[in-house]
Amino acid sequence: MIRLIIADDHPIVREGLKRIITECSDMHLVSEAADGNEILAQCSEHNVDVLLLDISMPGPGFLYTLQRLRVKHPDMHVLVLSIHPENHYAVRAIKAGAAGYLTKDHSPEELADAIRHVHMGRKYLTSVVAEELASQLQSGKEVQLYKNLSDREYQILCMIGSGKQPNKIASLLSLSPKTISTYRNRILLKLKLKTTGELIRYAVENGLED
Repeated sequence: MIRLIIADDHPIVREGLKRIITECSDMHLVSEAADGNEILAQCSEHNVDVLLLDISMPGPGFLYTLQRLRVKHPDMHVLVLSIHPENHYAVRAIKAGAAGYLTKDHSPEELADAIRHVHMGRKYLTSVVAEELASQLQSGKEVQLYKNLSDREYQILCMIGSGKQPNKIASLLSLSPKTISTYRNRILLKLKLKTTGELIRYAVENGLED
């Protein structure tokens, strides 16, 4: 029996995932979580095989959460579910410790297959993710500047690109507005940009809105 936790801050999404799991005789839902801190607590409390992890949740951020889970629960497999296309977050998720990445527009049958796949200790990669990983491994290929950002910088870039204000970003990530401002300045420097407006335009042009 595959023991799962669903981590998503939208109750409707959790209900949909619960129905899919309930219909699978080899799966059992252990618990649910609605933010990053609750995920860490639930995974420590329960013996879990697979965590279904949404990207856009309140708390410390999914990449940080992935890194913490990899250290604290190395035997647990994390399947990331996202509304964002694979070339947005997938490679970073895999590098941070996720066993797979699946967009939410896939079928319930494919989700169930992905859960079983990662439970067996394998990586679940769509063709898009596999191509992106291969592309990044090619030597001598020019790398887009945003790919040189740290995980936290990348996350904040995407949030700025979607129009979120610094105070809102600070609240979602449990950071201070001053810290967000510091990250913004680092991002501007690395991307060779000067203003927040240029930053937003850059994010939109590269499809990086959160």
